[in-house]
Amino acid sequence: MTLPEPQPAVRTVAVVGAGRLGRAISRALAESGFEVHGPTARGEAVPDADVVLLCVPDAEIANAAAALPGTARLVGHTSGATPIAGVDFGLHPLRAFVGDEGREAFRGIGCAVAGRTPEALDAARALAEALGATPFPIDDARRAAYHAAASIASNFLVTLQAAAEQVAGAAGLAPEDARALLAPLVRATVENWAAHGPAAALTGPVARGDEGTVERQREGIAEAAPELIPLFDVLVDRTRALAAQKEDTP
Repeated sequence: MTLPEPQPAVRTVAVVGAGRLGRAISRALAESGFEVHGPTARGEAVPDADVVLLCVPDAEIANAAAALPGTARLVGHTSGATPIAGVDFGLHPLRAFVGDEGREAFRGIGCAVAGRTPEALDAARALAEALGATPFPIDDARRAAYHAAASIASNFLVTLQAAAEQVAGAAGLAPEDARALLAPLVRATVENWAAHGPAAALTGPVARGDEGTVERQREGIAEAAPELIPLFDVLVDRTRALAAQKEDTP
């Protein structure tokens, strides 16, 4: 007698929200072997599925969950900051998306998971692992700090590079040229930070204690983009503190 093969706990996923993550995770889940419905846009009917995955703005999660017909066994959201009180689980891929990615974009990334029940947490872990991501638990009490760390590492990095691009313009570099020239420096710095930690990766005039150069940089920014002086001063102060940590390291 041949026994039937065990069926996976989650086979069908309905993705709600056709934004960047909704489009990317729909494609990635389909490439991972799931039957995927969607991503559905605002006002569209949500098909029956084992799991409904909400990829909507944080402020819309509660309303989107309340509007579901109740045919899904589990409902999850993909927010990093929002508690899971109104859904069964959370699944937050720790990556920035533009919307046209597939499963390869999820391979090897971290994925914060949480669940209100063991079944829900298992489902979140299984989805993350099926995508090739590495799940790690984050409970609601720590979610705000976790998401702030992600914003500092990703969103604020873009803001900082926009400031660098602006100042480079004062040196005569067109925006596209500034990005092309600065990008290898940024990538190498990030790789050094990832491999060796912040103190060991730190270079530049602040780390060397070259206050004359720091002051000349400040004067250049004051002339080119005076609105960036408060940002520059805060960053110099934090960099001095980091350099001091490096000096204290045996």
